[in-house]
Amino acid sequence: MSTSLQLEVVTPDKQVVSETVDYVSCPGVEGEFGVLVNHVSLLSALKIGTLRYDVGDKHQYVFVSGGFADVNNNVMTVLAESAELAQDIDEGRARAAKERAEQRLAARDEKLDVVRAEASLQRAIIRLNLAGMR
Repeated sequence: MSTSLQLEVVTPDKQVVSETVDYVSCPGVEGEFGVLVNHVSLLSALKIGTLRYDVGDKHQYVFVSGGFADVNNNVMTVLAESAELAQDIDEGRARAAKERAEQRLAARDEKLDVVRAEASLQRAIIRLNLAGMR
């Protein structure tokens, strides 16, 4: 039996994480789930949220904006629409995105795509929370 779990987090543009880890916690659409070494095979859709992975006693955080997680043979691959390490989040940009989303929702223009605006607000809030954890 293997004693390590390989985590790969990729987006259409780049590889965000490629690391041997002890534990991963993911924001699944049916709820948060955790993965350890020798986990059973799994495929799950992801929602907007925070992926946490542990290496020893250190916690690392990654913002993920939807996608899928696949666990197979001690390799966990996360295919995310977008992903960003917590330390790479531009707090000013996230704050501006939050303010824009709040303004759009407050205005309630008849052309407003409410679902899209709410998702934008949710992404900005999660990114700000992660930026504050640095």
